[in-house]
Amino acid sequence: MQVILLEKVLNLGGLGDVVKVKEGYARNFLIPKGKATRATPENLAAFEKRRAELEATQSAALAAAHDRGAQLDGLMVQVTQKAGVDGRLFGSVTGLDIVDALKAQGFEIERSMVRLPQGPLKQVGDHEVAIALHTDVVVQIKVSVLGEV
Repeated sequence: MQVILLEKVLNLGGLGDVVKVKEGYARNFLIPKGKATRATPENLAAFEKRRAELEATQSAALAAAHDRGAQLDGLMVQVTQKAGVDGRLFGSVTGLDIVDALKAQGFEIERSMVRLPQGPLKQVGDHEVAIALHTDVVVQIKVSVLGEV
């Protein structure tokens, strides 16, 4: 299915690109979330009329993400979990735990923004975690996992 992207989508394309995607991805994700519309001649004409508005919205969102990224970059948060004597956690520190720790410090982020490529943290110590505020803005924070007996 051919769609017109209404915003930048990671690993797919930028604003205004006409891309071919699978039917389910377009119907179930891109179109309902407002990230794309079907590539018909009518929609192409309507998009060209709205292009300036969409570009302004996207640049404002990028500027806001850069501002939030400047505040978050290099931040350290502490999360306490039960751990054994060898430093292994009985549970794990997930993205939700990191979101709650950031919320306690006054930062509002969504769970989907936390990037844990190796999965949940299962060891006591300091870990680097990426926070994707925008497709172009990714900041690193330090999560200090403390063990309690």
